[in-house]
Amino acid sequence: MIRDAGDSALVLELEPRIDAAVNARAIAIADAVRRVAVPGVRDVVSTYRSVAVFFDAVQTRIEAVTAALDGAAGERGGLSPARTVEVPVAYGGEAGPDLRDVAAQTGLSEAEVIRRHSDVTYRVFMLGFVPGFAYLGVVDESIAVPRRSSPRVRVPGGSVAIAGRQTGIYPQETPGGWQLIGRTRVRPFDASRTPAFLVAAGDQVRFIPAASLEDTGPPAAAADTARDDTSGGLVVIRPGMLTTVQDLGRWGYQDRGVPVAGPMDAAAHRLANAMLGNPADAATLEVTLLGPELRLEQDAVLAIAGADLEATLDHSPVALNTAFRARAGATLRFGARRNGTRAYLAIGGGIAVPPILGSRATHVLSAIGGHRGRPLAAGDRLPLVPHATPSSSRRTAPARARADGGARLRVLPGPQDDFFDAAALDALQRTRFTVSSQSNRMAYRLTGGHVHRSTHREMISDTTVFGGIQVPQSGEPILLMADRQTSGGYPQVATVITADLPLAGQLAPGDWVEFSVCTRREAMAALIAREGELLAIL
Repeated sequence: MIRDAGDSALVLELEPRIDAAVNARAIAIADAVRRVAVPGVRDVVSTYRSVAVFFDAVQTRIEAVTAALDGAAGERGGLSPARTVEVPVAYGGEAGPDLRDVAAQTGLSEAEVIRRHSDVTYRVFMLGFVPGFAYLGVVDESIAVPRRSSPRVRVPGGSVAIAGRQTGIYPQETPGGWQLIGRTRVRPFDASRTPAFLVAAGDQVRFIPAASLEDTGPPAAAADTARDDTSGGLVVIRPGMLTTVQDLGRWGYQDRGVPVAGPMDAAAHRLANAMLGNPADAATLEVTLLGPELRLEQDAVLAIAGADLEATLDHSPVALNTAFRARAGATLRFGARRNGTRAYLAIGGGIAVPPILGSRATHVLSAIGGHRGRPLAAGDRLPLVPHATPSSSRRTAPARARADGGARLRVLPGPQDDFFDAAALDALQRTRFTVSSQSNRMAYRLTGGHVHRSTHREMISDTTVFGGIQVPQSGEPILLMADRQTSGGYPQVATVITADLPLAGQLAPGDWVEFSVCTRREAMAALIAREGELLAIL
């Protein structure tokens, strides 16, 4: 069955079970769709039992994507692994603090748990969660313990863990709820390494017990956080609340667990670039609520779009949606929030931080992209792409619609709307939700109402989409945003249409949000209208 995942993605679902043959078929179908090379397709992602295709809905006819999926649906795939990778593991003790509990829950000795875990050759069913995190199976049923009742805030990178009949290696320090039974120094993901990823879907992994953590490999090289750049066209005096470098996102790697990231309000990002004649994917600064103070070290032309955060250049007000010049030594400041949440600062030519996996977008949780994989800090110096400052008069764009304390967002049902009945969609549409304080670039947690599933069966982890509305067992929806994980275990009842994602990206904690179901035709009409507005100033 092919399901809509908003207006810019389709999901082909296979049999709903964790099975090597089903997974091999999903991998084969994904490979076949990639070979078709439909213009405008951005990502093809296989999971345990599905294939998701992400595409540019303006460039790509949905019929072409559907035809590619239909044409590949007969692929079966073989069970012969592409590779077998051996990973040395130090089990128990500080390296595996939950091994003792796992042994107690299963009635086995710690040595027997280790033997049963390391005796199995595991299949890489999919990658997701964070870059390089491989979902491995199938764990021996006798040691298949559930997740911890309360997840840890900090799981050390390299931790080897069990959750039910799944096992895996945490590639980096991150929160997590799996049972930690060991650790390795082998790095599942390293952007500076070729290849960057240890395994791919369809590979096999064997764990080899080691006497100590030192025997699992050399320690990871410490990040060079003390080094200061000696040159840069833009200097950060004060960083603001959350200021990051963003381009249009890191497409093409979701099948390896790498989030797309990119701007929360892509329309504002593109508008700021367009006013300067920059490419649409030139890197900008995304400024959130409380903006930074920046000093220019070279002449430049700039533009700000999106939220009105009361910008000034050397204490003179700067208008939104208007290109303006700044001389070397000028200081740009952001003040009080007047409207919206995120402003986009474009600089002629763009920001020249090094691309990682083809993109300059910052993804903070993965610590990749942007400036050292993190938000800007005082003292940072950002290089700029050489750019000829135009001598012509200013370019000005018309004002865009903004979120004024909240927004009404249009949605398409799915992709997992089979977990819900009509009453759930009705509840979604008649409730005014509030964006809670537990919200960020990954997701908005919504309060003020509940959307209940019609079934309590667990969902097999599947692809997530920007704008997907996940519903956990609590019934309080979660609106997935630009930094979402590439996979998740909660069903998505509906997905915000592409044309309305910029409005969603301008919401802040305390703002209200309402949803209304629309048709694909209405979604496409809204997207075409938005693109027309942007093209009018090019």
